[in-house]
Amino acid sequence: MLAPLVGYFISRISFEAFNEDDSLEITLREGPSKPDVVISLSGLYYATVSKPPEISGCFVDEISLAHLPRTPHPWPEGAVGRVGRFDGLSELAWLQIIGPAEVDVIAAIVTVYTAMSDDEASADERV
Repeated sequence: MLAPLVGYFISRISFEAFNEDDSLEITLREGPSKPDVVISLSGLYYATVSKPPEISGCFVDEISLAHLPRTPHPWPEGAVGRVGRFDGLSELAWLQIIGPAEVDVIAAIVTVYTAMSDDEASADERV
């Protein structure tokens, strides 16, 4: 489902970690001809974002979302060690975005939705 987002740009990352409903939202934009996509993750267990300071545009080179099942089912290679596994841990999802900026998140809930880009909305107003 996320494969068509290769080539989009990360336009915003919002992170809320100071309450019970911790969350991370990533807004991806391709341009005025395609809708913006927002990936919302909540129930965070692990989150890292890295970006070289000299990079202004952060395009998506690769994007993946993997299911991390409850124990005793195995996790994909690379996910082990990011989050400690224990009995009673719920199923999780592992999002990775690779490009000039890298995003690596493990969360309990992932929601993906689309919205009209601000560029398209402003173009409609001028017509």
